[in-house]
Amino acid sequence: MMDIDYVRRQFPALQRDFVFMDNAGGSQVLGKVIERISGYLTHHNVQLGASYKVSREAGEKLAYATKQISKFVNASRPEEVVIGPSASMLLRILSICISKQWKKGDEVIVTNTDHEANVSCWTDLKQQGINVKIWKVNPETLQLDVKDLKTLLSRNTKLVAFTHCSNILGTINPVKEITSLVHKAGALVCVDGVAYAPHRKIDVQELDADFYVFSWYKAYGPHLAMMYGKYNQLLKMDGINHYFFKKKDVPYKFQPGNFNFELTYSLLGLTEYFEEMYRQHTPRSAAVPFQKKVETGYDLIAGHEEKLSEILLQYLNTNPKVRVIGATSFRKETRVPTISFVHAELKSDAIVEKVDDFRIGIRFGDFYAKKLIKDLGLEEKNGVVRVSLVHYNTAEEVKRLVEVFKKIL
Repeated sequence: MMDIDYVRRQFPALQRDFVFMDNAGGSQVLGKVIERISGYLTHHNVQLGASYKVSREAGEKLAYATKQISKFVNASRPEEVVIGPSASMLLRILSICISKQWKKGDEVIVTNTDHEANVSCWTDLKQQGINVKIWKVNPETLQLDVKDLKTLLSRNTKLVAFTHCSNILGTINPVKEITSLVHKAGALVCVDGVAYAPHRKIDVQELDADFYVFSWYKAYGPHLAMMYGKYNQLLKMDGINHYFFKKKDVPYKFQPGNFNFELTYSLLGLTEYFEEMYRQHTPRSAAVPFQKKVETGYDLIAGHEEKLSEILLQYLNTNPKVRVIGATSFRKETRVPTISFVHAELKSDAIVEKVDDFRIGIRFGDFYAKKLIKDLGLEEKNGVVRVSLVHYNTAEEVKRLVEVFKKIL
């Protein structure tokens, strides 16, 4: 079992009297990450590439941080990691750069379950003659059916953009199965992992994703994002940086103005957290590879989050006025603890505003998954109520929320 007391000590914000359950919008930040930001700005706040010692040291530290990040997601080389300010910006950059290789009549497939970050950047390509198809969720099962994707794929399909996990439904999609199908059709995949990254280990080589994007600020880090891209795919694209950057300048050609130094360096605090979590839970174990430590940490996280989901879903499933929007099961294999619902009588904003008085932070709305909310007919409810839990939440906190719900639902 995960040592929840140890976990909570690693997050300074959790020492206050407030329950954070809007974590899918942005998680709390590890103390080690905060310390790394301060340390970098204090000791190495210089421009890179100079000959003097502090600049050389700063470059070495950032190169090491990038290497650790690439190991964290199991990229084959550090150059496959593109750092940027947000997932939305990185996906926009990708769409601009990769579409230069496409011609009028080529096709992209997007879903109606995604955050607009992985939709608008592709649908906007209609302006240059790219056809866009919509892979829609099954309105009965609230899942993306692979058989529906098969009917959309054609010889003109260049890319399929989809989410690893919906930020409303909480459903984990079968990325490997989807990717295999798309690759057989001769196309690429772009996976939005923002809602997945806080909860499960990401192994980009195992998934065989061509591009994979997520935000660190929703996974216990600073307001920063990264895009993984297979090196051969990144290499063949024109970039978006200054004219003197060449195609071989990966990843710099996708990072105009460079990446944020102190925030990138601070990600070492996150990788260290998973190493320490491993030691905390297996103190007498033999030395193991870094990837194994990360895997063990996420296994502990998944098990704890499953228990949290069970508490909340058992209550919501038994309330006749509540309809869960997404899987009603709490199994860790099929969903993460991002749980959304609507009420038969109350609008979603009215519910959340009543919860605010109890010093519990949840949220209502469409969460930029506007097409999903519209297609499910939930606009009149002002979207869904979303409770987004992570591993630093406690069973006691969830029970406290359930007691509040019993009073107002």
